[in-house]
Formats: sequence, C-alpha cells, structure tokens
Amino acid sequence: MAVIFSTHPLHPRPTAMLKDHGSLLVASAIDPVTLADEVRDADVVIVRANLPPVLFERAPKLRAAIRHGAGLDMIPIDAATRAGVLVANVPGANARTVAEHVLWTSMALLRKFRRVDRDLRQKGWLAGRDHANNGNDLSGRTIGIVGFGAVGRHVAQMAAKGFGLDVIVNSRTARDLPDHVRFASLDELVASSDIVVLCCPLTPDTTGLMGPDRVNRMKPGALLINVSRGPVVDDAALIAALANGHVGGAALDVFVTQPLPPDHPYFSFDNVIITPHMAGITEESMMRMGIGAVEEAIRVLAGALPLNLRNPEVVEHYRRRFP
Repeated sequence: MAVIFSTHPLHPRPTAMLKDHGSLLVASAIDPVTLADEVRDADVVIVRANLPPVLFERAPKLRAAIRHGAGLDMIPIDAATRAGVLVANVPGANARTVAEHVLWTSMALLRKFRRVDRDLRQKGWLAGRDHANNGNDLSGRTIGIVGFGAVGRHVAQMAAKGFGLDVIVNSRTARDLPDHVRFASLDELVASSDIVVLCCPLTPDTTGLMGPDRVNRMKPGALLINVSRGPVVDDAALIAALANGHVGGAALDVFVTQPLPPDHPYFSFDNVIITPHMAGITEESMMRMGIGAVEEAIRVLAGALPLNLRNPEVVEHYRRRFP
C-alpha cells in the first residue's frame, strides 16, 4: 500500500479516510534531519512543518507535498518542482477560524482584557473593574485589512456585517471587491485605520512590510494584528512604537523565530497578546484542513492531479516520473 507521511498527527476523521488508501506514518520529530530521513519511502507528504529542500532528493517515490492549510512557505516549491513533485494546499479551510481570532483579539485589546484579568486575580474586583473606564467599543471604528484572500474576506464580512466597522483593504488587485469594503493604498490604510490587520502571504514584497516608516504612519493608539507571517513585521520598529505609546497594542500570532524565546521583549508589554501560531487552529478547522489534505492525497494516489495544484509547471516532469 501507499505510504502517506505526515509531519504531525491528523484529526481522527481524515485519518479514518486514509484506511483504504494507504498507511499513515507520522514523523517522530520535525527537525530537518528527521523529516528527510523518515520520508524516504513516502508516496505523499502532508505538511505542517518546514520541509528541508534535501527531503525531495531522498524520497524517490514521492508524488506530492500537500500543505495542511493554505500558506506555502513551509514547502520549498523550487526544490519540489526540480524533483518532479506536485505541491498542493487547502486554501480557505481555516479562514473563518483565523478571522474569528482577529475579531476576538481586537476586542480583547480594546477592552484591556490582559490588564483586567491580571489585576482582578492579583489585586481584587475593583482593581480589575477600574480598567473598564479606559476600554473601547469595537463598533464604529475603522479596520484596515492587508491581504484580501480568504482570511481577509472573512474578516471584512464579520467586521462590517457583524460589528459595524468601516472596512478598508489593500491587496495586489482592487478587482471584485464587495460593497462593504473600500480599497486604499497601503500607506493610506495604515494612516486611516484604528486596527491594522495583516493577513497577506509572505513574499519578497511583503517581507518587512510593516517597517519603521509604516509603523510610525499608524494612527496614535491604533492596534496591529498579525496573522500572516512573522517577517511581515519589523520587530524592532513595533517594539519601539509600543514602548513609546504610539501603537496602542498588538496581537501577534506569528513571529520571525518560532517558538518565540521566553525573554523576548514582546512578553514585557501588557498591551500585547501573544499566541503560539494558533489563530487558525480549532478542533473544527483541524478536521476541515485534514479532510482537504487527505482528499488531495487520495486524488494523487489515484493518478489525478490535485485540485489546488500550486506548481503547474511540474506536471510534465511528474508525468515522466509516474506515467
């Protein structure tokens, strides 16, 4: 039977789906050496960790690398393509989950939740309650969304339809925008938004997108939410703006270095919410992403191409390998 190698355990439902199609092997560790060694006999790899390029040289049977989710930065696509390996993902499966995280953390920052919780537990009822005097409503504010893919569209819909926010967006194209959003240049968005949400892919153009100039363009007291990738934000610039009070708070789910070192300056701010790259993870989203990845794996094992093929230029090479 075929071997499906996964960097992490899968939800029980997609695991059960594989029963009649192959054997599931889960990595014993996710360091590059272990992954490259244990993938040797795999026909398909399901990806939730960074794959080393050498992995594709050591897996002669490998047909496809399928991302358990949307972001492709964990897969070295050039190396996969050179090896004749299909690359696919599961776009949109956790988009609503990430969008809920954006709105949840926005409200937590506006209502000073970390300070309320800390002082309620340490100093008592009135000390915690006192922070409410400086809290703020979410409705009526302006939210700026950088990146208007599946996540951005869900954030916009929830924000406009559910909470009455004004929504402005920036993306690579201004086409096909719904009526409840307005397109703006990136600099206009940053300067006009009470809440700036980063949900763009990591590319050379978006690396360092929120550098010193753009962080300083933010409205005084505005919030920054990052659910894209860590390198989109210049950490030194954001830390400086938090320290001097220009930025009112931040919710950060992704970082340049993960796990985030415990002595990192972000931990020193009580107006910063730090989460361990979990914005898109719930029991329900893990099921949806797992099912999507397994469906693509089954499709490939049956001789078809993935529905969400991300390196179509590989097909000719792939067909030579698996005629």
